[in-house]
Amino acid sequence: MAIKLNFFVASLILLTNYFIEVYSVVEFTNIYCESLDKDFVLFEYCFLKSVNRSYKYVSVTAKLLKIPVSKVKVRLGLYKRLNGYKPFLYNLSFDACRFLNSPNPNPVALYFHSWFKDYSNTNHSCPFDHDIVLDKMPYDNVNNKITKILPFPEGKYMIEMHWIAYDIERAITKFYWTLT
Repeated sequence: MAIKLNFFVASLILLTNYFIEVYSVVEFTNIYCESLDKDFVLFEYCFLKSVNRSYKYVSVTAKLLKIPVSKVKVRLGLYKRLNGYKPFLYNLSFDACRFLNSPNPNPVALYFHSWFKDYSNTNHSCPFDHDIVLDKMPYDNVNNKITKILPFPEGKYMIEMHWIAYDIERAITKFYWTLT
């Protein structure tokens, strides 16, 4: 009788633990790219492709028209939708060239860069002398980093990046996603 009771209690604890763990899912909903200086950069494509219900990916190609580009800054903001998109948690600016060349970069910028590094050609140092490509990045890559490494509350979010070259704002990219 004691063995059955112990087995029942152990099973109950395991099942309770199984049902208590909640897994969140990140899903891209839209992407927006805008070139503010069409003599400097053009977006060849910028789209979200839905292959099926469970697999979506983002692809972006920015064609740099005046190369090499040796002075680039990025202003990155994380926004949450609360009666419109409002600033949430992160709003930072960093020198992209110094970041790519530095042995000890800003940890937050490094965290966001890790989202894209496996799917882009940004693993190099300045000067940028070719197009910037983000090719078929699935939301599974972001999913692990947001839900397990850095937990966020559920909701609709946007990551907005302003690309500034030679102290002139050249382009804006916005990644829209939901966390459920």
